[in-house]
Amino acid sequence: MDFAAGRMFHTFSIIGRCARTERLGIAITTGDIAVGSRCPYVTPGVGAISTQAATDPRLGPFALRLLKLGYSASRVMQELESSDPHIELRQLGLVDRNGNSAARTGKRNAEWAGHIARENFVAMGNRLAGEQVVKAMAAAFAQSNAEYLGERLLRVVEAGQEAGGEAPHGAKYHSAALLVCGSQGFPDVDLRVDDHPTPIVELRRVFDAYAPDIDFFTLRPNDPNVAIARRGT
Repeated sequence: MDFAAGRMFHTFSIIGRCARTERLGIAITTGDIAVGSRCPYVTPGVGAISTQAATDPRLGPFALRLLKLGYSASRVMQELESSDPHIELRQLGLVDRNGNSAARTGKRNAEWAGHIARENFVAMGNRLAGEQVVKAMAAAFAQSNAEYLGERLLRVVEAGQEAGGEAPHGAKYHSAALLVCGSQGFPDVDLRVDDHPTPIVELRRVFDAYAPDIDFFTLRPNDPNVAIARRGT
């Protein structure tokens, strides 16, 4: 089926790296269900990529393998472009371990579609209300560099929503996700809202509840007695 004539959903995301801590992460929301299961990919100390629009979940792990082999962010994007026959239906953004970024918005993405790729971040989206959405996202990322990366990324998607979010008459929001990795071999944060009428609001609620325990869950694998009285799960 021609995707342009089939199911289409708005999506916007932020792929980011904290220059202070070298954490990598992604926040994303879309009009389809369970976006966290197929779009954001992060490998600690390697890079982060979101593959969206006509999503091919195979592209995320493939890109991260190339980054791990030492490919630059721009070279990885070239490899994705040359290997994918449906590249014009995709929207891809990635940031590597050093903060180099690359992005591509295919010509067959539903309007408005585009991206801003700068050092340490990519803000991008498709089927949006306008360019102001990604501009607001980029500004929110730049203005919050003193915050924990998960907080920064969540503020960015909130800013995108406040700037207009989805295109008029587009699919309503259904899901959102936040994925953040530090130097350990597992995520600091891996939160998903798979089906909700206001997923960004719900993601904020869950993140605010989870945030006080981020350090606890990060430290506990190496020190099972850390803050043991706080939580027993």
